Amino acid sequence: MTVKFHFFCVKVSAILIFLLFFQGINAQYNFVALDQKMDASKKDLGGGAITMIYKDGKLIYQKAVGEFTAKTQAPIASCSKWLTAALVMSFVDQGKLSLDDKVSKYIPIFASYSKGYITIRDCLSHMTGIKTDPNLVLRMMERKSFTSLEEEVVDFASKKEIQANPGLEFRYSNIGLNIAGRIVEIVGRRGFEQLMQERITRPLLMRNTSFSSLDAVNPSGGAISTANDYMNFLAMILNKGEFNGKRVLSEKSIVEMQTLRTNTGIIKYAPKVAEGFNYGLGEWIQETDENGKAKVVSCPGLFGTWPLVDICRGYACIVFTNALLKDSQRGIYKDIKSIIDEQMGSACKN
Repeated sequence: MTVKFHFFCVKVSAILIFLLFFQGINAQYNFVALDQKMDASKKDLGGGAITMIYKDGKLIYQKAVGEFTAKTQAPIASCSKWLTAALVMSFVDQGKLSLDDKVSKYIPIFASYSKGYITIRDCLSHMTGIKTDPNLVLRMMERKSFTSLEEEVVDFASKKEIQANPGLEFRYSNIGLNIAGRIVEIVGRRGFEQLMQERITRPLLMRNTSFSSLDAVNPSGGAISTANDYMNFLAMILNKGEFNGKRVLSEKSIVEMQTLRTNTGIIKYAPKVAEGFNYGLGEWIQETDENGKAKVVSCPGLFGTWPLVDICRGYACIVFTNALLKDSQRGIYKDIKSIIDEQMGSACKN
């Protein structure tokens, strides 16, 4: 056997061993049931959707139905809140903000209208106590009248009534996150969109994610993104603030975001799809352990996209679509997660 032929055989053998090893890694999961669930749910998911699962540093599952792909760009509605909370926490990491700072420290008009005790923590946990119109259509029409985030936040301070003391009652709305978004504009001396790019989307290679709008920027619900992009964000959350070996948020900030801020007694309003969940900072705490520690965190949006991180089982998942979120879809997402958990192991390993 010539030296050249021997080298060729060794090289081919190495490749075959690698392929067999790689096949073995992926063979531990059987997502046939998930494929079937996605196909069966196509109509309920608006005719198009993609589900992706990330674990151990890589994608282990991807399934698209209809016209959606991992690169399809669509509005993500309230999934934007998670991104905005992360942006705020990047300022906390630098010592430029404290979660216990009063909003009036940065926007003095709040103190002039009996709202001087609202903190940034209250804003990120929907506990400002500021009354919001329960009618979604009216809220959307009202937003159209604002030319800037600054103008909208001044309206919150000067025209909205207080219906509870800050920190005592949870009412899900756009108010708190948009106030927090305006504060980072003031502290960062740049527009919200530019700050988001510099601190979150660019470091996470989220090239197709943007808050740009012809209307006033909306930190609570104005982002467009892709499944690929948002999965990078989820990978960072799962990896305790790191992405591709670089730190985006401190581990302390990740823990803060995942710490319970609510209980069933103080939740006065939550969307039906999130009923029974609790809240942290910018994210729902979907499941907890017996000590109240977050096991699963998520941030579903009005247009159907549902991103989540299962902390104890060590995976991230996103169902990305563009169909108005209906109460019935919660059952679909619950089934999807149950199928995944069967493959990951039903018990929390932490």
